[in-house]
Amino acid sequence: MASIKVVLRKKKNSEGLYPLAIRITENRKSSFISTGFYIDIIHWDQNARLVKKAHPNYKRINRSLMNKIAEANDRYLDMEIKGSALSAGQISNSIKNAKEKDSFNDFSRKYIKNLYDSNRLSQLGAEKPRINRFINYTGRTDLLFSEITESLLKQYGIYLKNELSLAEITVMNHLNVIRTLYNQAIKENVVDPKHYPFGRDKIFIKVPKTIKIGLNEEEVLKVEAYKSTPGTGLHLSKNVWLFSFYFAGIRVSDVVRMKWSEIHDGRLTYSMGKNNKIVSLVIPKKAQSILDEYEKDKRSENDYVFPELKDANCNDPKDIYRKIRNANTKYNAHLKRIAKELNINKNLTMHIARHTFGNIAGDRIFPQMLQKLYRHSNLSTTIGYQGNFIHKDADDALNSVLDF
Repeated sequence: MASIKVVLRKKKNSEGLYPLAIRITENRKSSFISTGFYIDIIHWDQNARLVKKAHPNYKRINRSLMNKIAEANDRYLDMEIKGSALSAGQISNSIKNAKEKDSFNDFSRKYIKNLYDSNRLSQLGAEKPRINRFINYTGRTDLLFSEITESLLKQYGIYLKNELSLAEITVMNHLNVIRTLYNQAIKENVVDPKHYPFGRDKIFIKVPKTIKIGLNEEEVLKVEAYKSTPGTGLHLSKNVWLFSFYFAGIRVSDVVRMKWSEIHDGRLTYSMGKNNKIVSLVIPKKAQSILDEYEKDKRSENDYVFPELKDANCNDPKDIYRKIRNANTKYNAHLKRIAKELNINKNLTMHIARHTFGNIAGDRIFPQMLQKLYRHSNLSTTIGYQGNFIHKDADDALNSVLDF
């Protein structure tokens, strides 16, 4: 029977820290596997073979070490059952090869690179920090997929919620990207499905419903009447928000990318950046007034309607993405000021333009027509979304009981 233990090796690195390794001994011969952890010798408990509590990350490191030992023992038993040769070197090589194959860190780096190379920059901007946060939490440079257990994910969720004070939906988004990577790793035969920690009886990811609050008619009228100087950031931000609202909440990225060539015969026909769906909508009179204001700066039919991308490198998706992201940040800052000056006690942002349309639409429009306006693929999505803003029946029912 092989002996598999965690040991502190005596050769320190340039920072004066000592490496922790898994030592595999069979027939008095030993082989070592690096764990990726380095600590000061004073933090090592030789008898317990654990990192002492004085180390700031002792819980994470010890949890990882125990997972590594368990994984090593599992692979040793698999080899023994199969009747494989059981020298220390062969056991070590088997574990090392599995580690290279299962590495969450390596796989996630490839995933991030693919997002970058395919210009899925919005998704990259959201998911890269979540992946890095998880890797930093584990403190590992060579984390195995098989080491991502239910216990680890539960502790990580608690850490995100309690230590970083993240909202429940943000915590779910962090866990969701780990699940996405795990599913892809299974498809590519990188990890055995038996280790999968997600599912209804395991780590179940259910995105909580969020409260969607839009402006009412009176508040929209206030925004429309807001006095701003043409050519200023406040004026542009107001116009872009209203333009989005007039078209049932077009995403800010699509508004900024809007070109004059997409406007003809009194209609706006454009391709949605999110899914490349073609959308054609009549141009309301209020939206036409905004277009008339910016038409004087039109350089060509292929020019952008709004100014943010006029000097962008059209052949560089990354430059366009950065300018759209910066524009959204700028718009939201100006909208916050507008809301304050108008005494609108709601979080006025570009995103709320869609909620505002839904709030005012209420139950005036049939769901099938709203589905077209919202550009939803499924009617159920429209019904679920609009349910946030339809309160009349419930309000009438409540008042009917209390009317005595």
